[in-house]
Amino acid sequence: MRVPSPVSRTSGLMALAIAAGALAATVFRPAAAASPMARCAVGDTALVRDILYFGRNTPAGAELSDSVWQQYVDEVLTPRFPAGLTIWDAAGQWRGASGTVERERSKVLTLLHSGDARSDSLVAEAVGEYKRRFAQEAVLRERVTTCSRF
Repeated sequence: MRVPSPVSRTSGLMALAIAAGALAATVFRPAAAASPMARCAVGDTALVRDILYFGRNTPAGAELSDSVWQQYVDEVLTPRFPAGLTIWDAAGQWRGASGTVERERSKVLTLLHSGDARSDSLVAEAVGEYKRRFAQEAVLRERVTTCSRF
């Protein structure tokens, strides 16, 4: 049985590292841009579904109250999306810039819209206002095209 030399072991480790890097680049590469709208069945409407995740912890260590959240809904969300939206309670966690994993009660908003520039702008405004009002580092926005029927 042949014992590999330190040079061949090093070469093998480098090859393994390069292969792992290539795999990581492949696995974690962002998906190619999908077509802007889904192909829907007759009777369905192609819409964009945005799901927004709002953490309720503040940098000061407090939690946004239900009444403060409702005020944000009434003043920011409802005027921008009068056609409707859905909100539910969630328990979330994330690691922000501090590096600490933070667990917090959250609100999740589902919103269906046309996906045009105006709708996009309204979603961005709502996210920006939440971050500004409550000194939030981030609001997660998840977006997909979907076929819907009312």
